[in-house]
Formats: sequence, structure tokens, C-alpha cells
Amino acid sequence: MSVPPESVTPPASAGTPPPAGVPSAEERQWAMFAHLSALLGAFVTGWIGGWGWFLGPLIIWLVKKDTMPFVNDQAKEALNFNITIAIVFVILTILGFATLGVGFFIAIPLMIIIGIAALVFIILAAIKANEGVAYRYPFALRLIK
Repeated sequence: MSVPPESVTPPASAGTPPPAGVPSAEERQWAMFAHLSALLGAFVTGWIGGWGWFLGPLIIWLVKKDTMPFVNDQAKEALNFNITIAIVFVILTILGFATLGVGFFIAIPLMIIIGIAALVFIILAAIKANEGVAYRYPFALRLIK
């Protein structure tokens, strides 16, 4: 059984731009990098407290914000989420020191739980961005608009 030739759509050429409103493959890739760069930043700066969560998204946003609208949106989203995570970790650290170390019995387990949740959300966001879907993190302060 063969398919009639008029029902077969020809393959799109590599140089054909995507339809309006659909991010290109390059935009999707950069948006994915914006989300995953938070993990790289945390890993690289882990020896000094892991404060680098927001550096990767910040750099990608600053470089690509004017040329790629989807990357602009997703890098801002990643940046806002990772700044929120950094603020929470700073507050928990201050709580630990302000209580002369007793607060660390609460702060450290919370940091572990929040870190695992952040890891899951970042991976989900990267997958969605690679699919061309604008991902919104739950519990993120919208500091960069």
C-alpha cells in the first residue's frame, strides 16, 4: 500500500526559518543552556558556597537578550529563579549563624531539600525550553522583568 504523492509533505530545508512565534532550534538550544548554566555555575563555585547559581543565566541573558526573544524570556526566568534560591540560602545561613549554630539543624536539611527541588525544576525547565515551551518556575520572585 503506497501513500499518494500529494499527501506527502516535502522536508523543510535547513535554511527555512520557523513559523512566526515558534523559537528556532538555536534559540531553543540557548534557552536550554540558560537553564542548565545555573547548575554549572553552582558546581564551579561550589567550593565557596555555591553562590554562582545565577551567573550562567545572567551572562546568557546579557549576551542574547537583544537578538533572541525566547532566550531573553527564558534566561530572565532562570535568572529570577536562581536569584530566589540564592536569597533563600543566604537567609537560611544567616538563621544558622544568628542562632549560634542551633539554626543549622533546621537550615541544612532545608537547604538540601531546596537544592534537590531546584535541581529538578532546572532540569524540567531545560527540557521544556529545548522543546520550545516557555517554562515558568514555581516560587520564583520576578525581580528582572
